Parts: sequence; C-alpha cells; structure tokens
Amino acid sequence: MAQDPYQELGVPRTASADEIRRAFRKLAKQYHPDKNPGDKAAEERFKRVSGAFDLVGDEDKRKKFDRGEIDADGREMHPGFAGGDPFGRGGFDARGAGAQFEGVDLNDILGEVFGGRAGGARGGFGGFGGPAKGADVRAQVAIDLEEAIQGGRKRIAFSDGRTLEITIPKGAAEGQVLRLKGQGSPGRAGPGDALIELTIRPHPVFKREGDSLVMDLPISAPDAVLGAKVQAPTPEGPVTLTVPKGSNSGSTLRLKGRGLPDPRTGARGDLLARLQIMLPDPPDPELEKFAETWRKERPYTPRRKG
Repeated sequence: MAQDPYQELGVPRTASADEIRRAFRKLAKQYHPDKNPGDKAAEERFKRVSGAFDLVGDEDKRKKFDRGEIDADGREMHPGFAGGDPFGRGGFDARGAGAQFEGVDLNDILGEVFGGRAGGARGGFGGFGGPAKGADVRAQVAIDLEEAIQGGRKRIAFSDGRTLEITIPKGAAEGQVLRLKGQGSPGRAGPGDALIELTIRPHPVFKREGDSLVMDLPISAPDAVLGAKVQAPTPEGPVTLTVPKGSNSGSTLRLKGRGLPDPRTGARGDLLARLQIMLPDPPDPELEKFAETWRKERPYTPRRKG
C-alpha cells in the first residue's frame, strides 16, 4: 500500500486545498524526471507525490480517504483486502507532460521549471509516459456583477475561430477558472481542456466585500435630521429604505439577502448602504442663513464614536 498521501506531500490532514496544491507544485518541480534525467529515485518520488495529489487534491476522493472508504492507492476498502502495486490501478496516471490534476496543470509547472511549455518532441515524462494529451486552451471572459450574482450563459470565441457557450455559476468570483473537459487542442490521447478565467467588470454603484455588496447612498440634510423613506438601488431593482432620525454620514443600513450568493449553499450575503449626507448644489441661501444662526447660538464639536 502507498504511503499516507498527506505525509507524501508534507502537509497536515487539516491543510486547505490551496496548501495542498502549493505543496504539490513545489515537489513536482523538484522531482520531475525531465529535471532529474536518469535519477530513478526522483522518478519514483515524482510518481508518489503525483499519486498523493491525485487522491487528496480531488475533493471527493479526499473525503472518501478521510472517511476510510478508500485506501492511499485510491482503492475501495473491503474486509480482507490487502496490498497492491503503489499508485498502480488506483493512483497516478502518467499520461505524459500534459497530465492533468484538478486545479493544477503540469504544463504550467514545467513551464516554470524550463521556461516554456512542456512536452513537444520529448513527449512524456522522460520516457515513461504514454501518448500525449492535447494542450489546454485558455481564455478570459469579462462578466457584469449582475451575471456573477445571478449566473447565466455566455458565448465566447477562441483564437482558432471556435465559439463555445459557457455557464456562469451563481456567485462567480473574480479570477475563478471554469474547466471545460475535452474542449482544448486535439492530441493522440484525446483533446485537452478549455480553461476560462472570469473577470468581473467594476460596477458604478456596488463594490464587493466578501459575500457582501457595499454602496454609498446619498441623502439630503433634512432627511438625515428628521428621518425619511428613501429609494435605494439593488441588483434586482430599487427598494425603499428607512433612514433613522439623526443619521450621520457613514452610518450603514443593512439589507439582508441582497448581496452575493455562496456558490456552495446558494445563501446570499447582505447589501450595505453607507449614508452620505449631501448639501444642495448650488448652495441654498436659506440653509446658509439657518446655519449661520445655528453656529452662533448652538455651537457643537462633532466627535468620532468609538
């Protein structure tokens, strides 16, 4: 049986997905056979760390392993089951320098090691890989904040002239990469994947803070002093907010469930409206006269709370 995959990668069982990916990238660059030609020990270590990442780098496999449903080779656990070739039928799949793991592209890793894309005339990991899989293709698509919140479909074009319709998930995040299996360049072992990076266009009203949306809400001086019902924009359209009597600039009104959806649960964050008291433009002579009297007869010094 193979070694514990967490020990193989040098990470604790509580490691996050990002920590696991970083550990694998570091070890893959260090022990890759193309960087260590003829070194059988490095080749074996590369196979082991690749197999370990194939297991715990996949969310579903990791959960099954942690629950004891599969062993370190990726095989289902059965009473009386024993042994097997490490990372054989259930573990590492050496398909050449184009081998793919969830969230990590070995071509990118080798590009960092050798200053370019891996593969080419070498074809495989220093002689122990099979036919090369086609290269991944990459594209970037800009979406509106409303599309990131509500999801939807969008058609994109690749440099080779192909077009493809993609699904934008609800709660899409800046920099999120969508992987479309089999939509990349053709290869002897099958086509690569298409990797679509999402960017969210700046919104003129809302700013994103975690799963919350934040906006500035201008109100008049009388509304701040006396309180009022005011119209406020939301991604779904305007709503009526109650401004409390005696509100100051910077005070925040919270609209529950009007923020960004969590892609896992679908629950939405909140919309935070920060009040900004605005004076009339151009200045109102009557207001100026009132202010002169107030400053003379009832002076006060504003103080920051807290």
